[in-house]
Amino acid sequence: MARTVGIGIQDFSRIIENNYFYVDKTHFIKEWWEGGDSVTLITRPRRFGKTLAMSMTEQFFSVKYAGRSDLFEGLSIWQEEKYRALQGTYPVISLSFANIKETDYKDTRDKIVQLLAGEYARCAFLLEGDCLNEQEKDLFRRKTVDMGDVDATLALHQLSEYLCRYYGKRVIILLDEYDTPMQEAYVHGYWEELVAFTRSMFNSTFKTNPWLERGIMTGITRVSKESIFSDLNHLEVVTTTSGKYETAFGFTEEEVFIALDEFGMGEEKEKVKWWYDGFIFGSSKDIYNPWSILNLLDKREMTSYWANTSSNGLVGKLIREGARDVKQSFECLMKGEHLWIPIDEQIVYDQLDNNEYAIWSLLVASGYLKILDYEKYEDDDSIVEPKYELVLTNHEVEIMFKNMIRGWFAGVTSNYNDFIKALLTDDREAMNEYMNRVSVATFSYFDTGKHGFGKAEPERFYHGFVLGLMVDLEDRYEITSNRESGFGRYDIMLVPKRAELDAVVIEFKVYNPRRDNSLEDTVSAALTQIEEKKYAQTLIAKGIPEERIRKYGFAFEGKEVLIG
Repeated sequence: MARTVGIGIQDFSRIIENNYFYVDKTHFIKEWWEGGDSVTLITRPRRFGKTLAMSMTEQFFSVKYAGRSDLFEGLSIWQEEKYRALQGTYPVISLSFANIKETDYKDTRDKIVQLLAGEYARCAFLLEGDCLNEQEKDLFRRKTVDMGDVDATLALHQLSEYLCRYYGKRVIILLDEYDTPMQEAYVHGYWEELVAFTRSMFNSTFKTNPWLERGIMTGITRVSKESIFSDLNHLEVVTTTSGKYETAFGFTEEEVFIALDEFGMGEEKEKVKWWYDGFIFGSSKDIYNPWSILNLLDKREMTSYWANTSSNGLVGKLIREGARDVKQSFECLMKGEHLWIPIDEQIVYDQLDNNEYAIWSLLVASGYLKILDYEKYEDDDSIVEPKYELVLTNHEVEIMFKNMIRGWFAGVTSNYNDFIKALLTDDREAMNEYMNRVSVATFSYFDTGKHGFGKAEPERFYHGFVLGLMVDLEDRYEITSNRESGFGRYDIMLVPKRAELDAVVIEFKVYNPRRDNSLEDTVSAALTQIEEKKYAQTLIAKGIPEERIRKYGFAFEGKEVLIG
């Protein structure tokens, strides 16, 4: 009989005690311990079992779980006497920043301080007896929700000393989802304040801490060393391309297929593979997201689980507000094409607004893109940044992005849908009416207005609009585009997949008062360009009669659109 699947349970002991479905990942404990690294930063996409792994690690080492051999009996870590003797023998400090998602620095700092104060409250037994002298007891009592920056940034450092003295062993410190408040700080504009605070705290906790045995931090991204890890020269960083802990997070294909057999879904293996396979960690391919597989086993329905959970906001914002090159590259990905792009696994958050490569780095770290291959180029003088071959991770991610793009127009759904209908029926009057409504309502949504000299960039809107066309017309048309020229021009072809549909050529142009007297002139210029460049010849060569080819010029002046 198949075990019960406990959805969303991140407490290791609760899973084991209730005999819920569990894939044995205790080999991580052995690999990490034998690695000998002082402080390890492990980055994996969300919902890949990082929190459960931290809970497992805490409950294996912590003195609070001494004598709890029942949690690990029968699992791989319990096979060796060396590790059976280690269980429950270390003081452990374990914190999580997963729920720190505030919109300003004060609230973020307050939440971190509350976590620190909570750790001190749980260790109030240290105030008894003479383990601490009176001065240290005074310092201990100051660790409240009202503590200042000095007390807060030194809190874990000092607590390590006290616990080490009490137990006679140096401490293990576990910090889960360290970068969650970092992402919020970037989105909401308090990055510099938070960086200064966390840099000081991380330095005292993980660098200048003689009472630290070992530490682990987990997160989605590797925040740039210059930002918060400038003093942590001994930090061992394990990203998705690293060789360490390749199968410790996520399910291997063998583990997934065994689970499918247990739940009577063995005949669905190939379909499950198409939906959910695709993650690559180090040299290990065919890694599956645990959240999707657990939900699949529980609900027995193949749909988008992982990609539809929270925390897609930053990714959506960066693509939606991204410049032309970002959206054009994204068009290629949505058509199943591969990109060759330089990326840096260090995420420099303050570059995300103007560095396309930083955006792709974030998408890789977040699990939405996977690296298939890379090339390192060398010349006589220097080594050039390697280029990575990127592609959408799997079908589930593709569905997530399609839903994200549809969401861009959620506030004007009826007008957007009416525009699509008008386009399909060649109703130009209706096209003009509904396209202007869409533009007025969503133009600023695609452009923050902070680019260049503070001028809005129309391309950010109509490249987003083209992505919308690609998603909503994919069952009717193959959409291709020509991007040879720069600002102010973007033409697109809709090649019909059904014989009864007309082909469509669209040319976008931005009104230029030095060249055009009116928007009508801009429309005429767009239509003239279609004829002069003979765009229709591509369609005619595909066997489409010229009378079945419709041509449109879209002219933009700010949020105003004229279609002719």
